[in-house]
Amino acid sequence: MKAIGYHAPHPIAHPEALLDLDLPAPGALRPHDLLVRVQAVSVNPVDVKLRAGVAPEGGAPKVLGWDAVGTVQAVGSAVAGFAAGDRVYYAGAIDRPGTNAELHAVDARIAAHAPATLSDAQAAALPLTAITAWEILFDRLRVAQSQDGGGSGETLLVMGGAGGVGSILVQLARQLTGLRVVATASRPESRQWCLDMGAHDVIDHREPLAPQLAALGIAQVDHVASLTHTAAYMGQYVECLRPQGQIALIDDMPTLDVVPLKRKSLSLHWEMMFTRSLFGTPDMARQGALLAEVARLADAGRLRSTLTAEFGTIGAANLRRAHAHVESGRAIGKVVLQGF
Repeated sequence: MKAIGYHAPHPIAHPEALLDLDLPAPGALRPHDLLVRVQAVSVNPVDVKLRAGVAPEGGAPKVLGWDAVGTVQAVGSAVAGFAAGDRVYYAGAIDRPGTNAELHAVDARIAAHAPATLSDAQAAALPLTAITAWEILFDRLRVAQSQDGGGSGETLLVMGGAGGVGSILVQLARQLTGLRVVATASRPESRQWCLDMGAHDVIDHREPLAPQLAALGIAQVDHVASLTHTAAYMGQYVECLRPQGQIALIDDMPTLDVVPLKRKSLSLHWEMMFTRSLFGTPDMARQGALLAEVARLADAGRLRSTLTAEFGTIGAANLRRAHAHVESGRAIGKVVLQGF
């Protein structure tokens, strides 16, 4: 089968950073597996991070990619709710081969039927970021859902609101909670994108946060979703948060000083959407269920795809361009590739 991978980590400008490969199709399915013919994928920061710094193991090339939309070709012996011919979407597992391949095996418990009203490209933009955003809001910060949109009187600050996770987090917070949502963005186009996603307010993360919040009449925020550069902003978060407030973060850093959190009894929640599949947790199927709910909300017109750019067919050259785009730090929403 066609696949895209690498033999050694390289900068994206290196000619062997990503290569077109011919690999065997996945072998025997695990009991809970779906075998999926991949039709569209998106690129996330995790793809960039692993390609640049993680060497393949066992002599085989490493295939990246997690978000995917495709058609089920076969199902494992323990699969329920899916059949050959079903159109599915999912974010995969970090300890299994990725979706940058014509055929891909994924655990059915972390997959769902794709939104019927979205194209393959539109749907492929959603899974990884939607799971991350949902888990931040409802599993880590434990924000109460409010289907009627009634205000809770609490405020959520989303650092990096125009990125992949921020784009869907802002939407979920507006649609499913009563939070006042303040996003950060530093350019006119990213500011407008955050407003289009539903942010009540947008402030500039290049400037001190507290004075900008005060200008909006917000003395302190209740929750922070820190989606990038957490270490650089931690001092400002401590300043802006109310006593007993919460911070959720997703980015990596060599070290993080959490001592300043003590005085305000602030809590810190680290979100990694691969945890459930990596450890086979008893609630692993929650990811499939939440993706099914995201699909329902999309089909009801309450959530929109965060797709902003299509980079052509799924091949090494186009994936190299997509990785470079994500690495630039100027990407808004999600970039998708479709077809082989």
